[in-house]
Amino acid sequence: MRAMLKSKIHRARVTQVNLDYEGSITIDKALMEASDLLPFERVEVLNINNGARFSTYVIEGEASSGVIGINGAAARLAAKGDIIIILSYCQVPDDEAVAVTPNTTYVDDKNRLLTTKELIAAR
Repeated sequence: MRAMLKSKIHRARVTQVNLDYEGSITIDKALMEASDLLPFERVEVLNINNGARFSTYVIEGEASSGVIGINGAAARLAAKGDIIIILSYCQVPDDEAVAVTPNTTYVDDKNRLLTTKELIAAR
């Protein structure tokens, strides 16, 4: 089995941080749907502003609100306004790994959906 990139939300902007929440990342439901993310799915978050990387799980935010919230202990790793990349992965058998075509969801500076594109691996 291999862990392969399934989807990515590229250059989303953190809209809120909540240190006292139990944990997770709150993501606008419309972006979750565009990126094929489910509530409680594990994701990796990469903070472009400070280089921090952390894993957490998704909770659903209000659709079309643009919310991207870093909650719990991870709130120490991001600030409101930081630009992040959110990655999700899938486990696939080795013989199916080359066929995985992840998608990237692009957003504007208000986290509104711009487009979703499939990534093509360079060979």
